[in-house]
Amino acid sequence: MKPLTKMIVTAVILLSVAGIIAALFLKSSGGGKNSFKTVKLKRGELLVTIPATGTVEPEEVIDVGAQVAGQILAFGKDKDGKTVDYGSNVEEGTILAQIDETVYAANAAQASAQLLQAKAGVMRAVADLEQLKARLYQAQRDWERAQKLGPEALAESSYDAYKAAYETAKANVTIGEATIEQDKASVTQAEAVLQSAQRNLSYCTIKSPVSGIIIDRRVNIGQTVVSSLNTPSLFLIAKDLKRMQVWVSVNEAFIGLIHPGQQVSFKVDAYPNEVFSGEVGKVRLNATMTQNVVMYTVEVITDNSSGKLLPYLTAAVQFEQSRRSDVLLVPNAALHWMPKTEQQVTPEFRTSSSNDSDQGEGQSAAGGSPNQVTQASAGRNNQQVIWVPQGSFVRPIAVKAGASDGTMTEVESDELTEGLDVVLGEQQSATPGTGSSGTTNPFVPQFRRR
Repeated sequence: MKPLTKMIVTAVILLSVAGIIAALFLKSSGGGKNSFKTVKLKRGELLVTIPATGTVEPEEVIDVGAQVAGQILAFGKDKDGKTVDYGSNVEEGTILAQIDETVYAANAAQASAQLLQAKAGVMRAVADLEQLKARLYQAQRDWERAQKLGPEALAESSYDAYKAAYETAKANVTIGEATIEQDKASVTQAEAVLQSAQRNLSYCTIKSPVSGIIIDRRVNIGQTVVSSLNTPSLFLIAKDLKRMQVWVSVNEAFIGLIHPGQQVSFKVDAYPNEVFSGEVGKVRLNATMTQNVVMYTVEVITDNSSGKLLPYLTAAVQFEQSRRSDVLLVPNAALHWMPKTEQQVTPEFRTSSSNDSDQGEGQSAAGGSPNQVTQASAGRNNQQVIWVPQGSFVRPIAVKAGASDGTMTEVESDELTEGLDVVLGEQQSATPGTGSSGTTNPFVPQFRRR
């Protein structure tokens, strides 16, 4: 045999032996034994809630504005004698700020002078009326004497002159009376102008309309406020911080489950380990739409006697939909798990009595599958199946699923008892020789064994 041929034959024999050894090794170290991850069936309380997000708001907020324009000259004093600022406690009528009143004081003085002038005009009109009445009396007497003498004794022009003088004097009295009424109306008008000027002057002193705490001061000394169609806001006063509200945005899909008096719990980031409680006050009807999503605002009333809740904190809210006590609870994962192959199921619950080892993975001789086992075990559409370990196999139990909080579900069945092991999934046991255990991470790269 030639050397080259001998080398080729030797290489083929070596490769064959290596393949046989590798096959035997892989067969002996093939997929590890399956084991099931389980959890104990427990009894407890189930709270079904509707999650939402809201903002903590004072129950009643007063926006104090300015009705006049001018420069802020000074701030007032709070109950403690300190300058009014953020967080100041104020009583009703407390001076909050002083606006420059120079222009308004001048207007008030001018209106006062006009009122005095109008009153003087009335007095003068009254005096003029008395003079006119005296002239009327004189003209009347002259006219009466002329009538007694008659037109035969007097010249015709004189007779007519007495008569005209009398009529003129009588008309002048009527004019004088009207002048008095006109001057009285001027007095009333001047009084109204003075009252308006004095009111504008009083608006220069900004006072608190209620007792409460200042949560926002929006002006500084020296700043000029301008009153126009929109009243400038100077202070924001919360009337009572012992009672707060949470304004919650609720999607239209859940608004039908919200009603006044419904119990609510919520948390704020300021106190992550504390749960606050409240109840639904009202559902506002003025919904808002953003990108075709309709949201309603729900007012939640809560007690804040502790003073921990501050205005405008973000709250994670849970509306209590239902509460179930002393019920059997199972993780939702247990209701969705299913054996991968029928060989994992106890023989009495398999759909075929044939030798399963001769069938392909996940399929019995009669064409059965774990899904068919599940349907056969449930029997009815309103039931679900959980699996419990039995030796090295699992067996199904048909259960009636109740309320769920998204993590745990209430289940009912005559076969269930507290403490029963329920399968959540399966984990691959350690491969011989690897020294690793448990499940494998599909995202960790796997390397070929040399």
